[in-house]
Amino acid sequence: MPIPTDYPFTRYLAAKKSIDDRALNKDVWITLKACLPKTTPERPLRVLEVGAGIGTMIERVLEWGLLSYAHYTAIDAEQGNLTFAHQRLDRWATARGYQTMHTDRGLCIRGANAELEVELEAIDLFDYLTREKQHRPWDLLIAHAFLDLVDIPSALPGMLSTLRGDGLYYFTLNFDGLTSLEPEIDPALDRLIQELYHQTMDTRVINGQPSGDSRSGRHLFGHLPACGASILDAGASDWIIQPGSDGYLRDEAFFLHFIINTIHQALSGYPELDQALFESWISRRHAQVERGELVYIAHQLDFVGRPRMSRGKHE
Repeated sequence: MPIPTDYPFTRYLAAKKSIDDRALNKDVWITLKACLPKTTPERPLRVLEVGAGIGTMIERVLEWGLLSYAHYTAIDAEQGNLTFAHQRLDRWATARGYQTMHTDRGLCIRGANAELEVELEAIDLFDYLTREKQHRPWDLLIAHAFLDLVDIPSALPGMLSTLRGDGLYYFTLNFDGLTSLEPEIDPALDRLIQELYHQTMDTRVINGQPSGDSRSGRHLFGHLPACGASILDAGASDWIIQPGSDGYLRDEAFFLHFIINTIHQALSGYPELDQALFESWISRRHAQVERGELVYIAHQLDFVGRPRMSRGKHE
């Protein structure tokens, strides 16, 4: 595809759905599914997803048979994401034979053996945690491709406190310090750009607060026990995008252009970079996507566990 002239974030989130589907660690998913309690229409699971974006995880938990009966609250700081999610979920569910009913706070998705009552709320994570700090109603807490965007030591205790003592957390696609674009253009320049790009994650500040960690994946092995939480399972969930004989799948070429543009925006004007060389590097990376040559890899980790220490993997 040609280089896009604009980069809507909702299109990026939609484009990475197929990439996330491939990347999610299936062993961690199986552990999560094995640990979830059985549900009925009378006893649905209570699920909270933070940083829910356009609702692709909601589609996934139905499509992959993780949830049958659940009250699913999805929060995101951006109202535009959730407006898009509402419309997308309605179309997605209808196309697959589900019945949908719009509610004051979201929608209800019903099938032969499933019912998901979805509530969508635009709210900042920390505002939500402050409001809900006296409540511990959730059976499952999901944070998908989210924790590397916040200061984990500040956010994690409050997030885990929203769970019941025997609840479960499922934290996925936590970036872990490796970005690779192949084929190489200039090994030294490639390495410098990767290092500086990761530094922008480590020094990111949003609303005056630290908001990032380029090695959030490995650091969760320390952060979770420090909060008293157990890790039942963990595993790699790498993004790998490569062209096939017919080019890239679905809208994955847009995803690659978006990543290159993100690097461009993050590092433009950096004094450590020769800007003429950097602009040439960006142009050549976009051209590799256009020709169907670029391979992109990002190393990430998935976790499932309980908010309190437990003895066994499937306890």
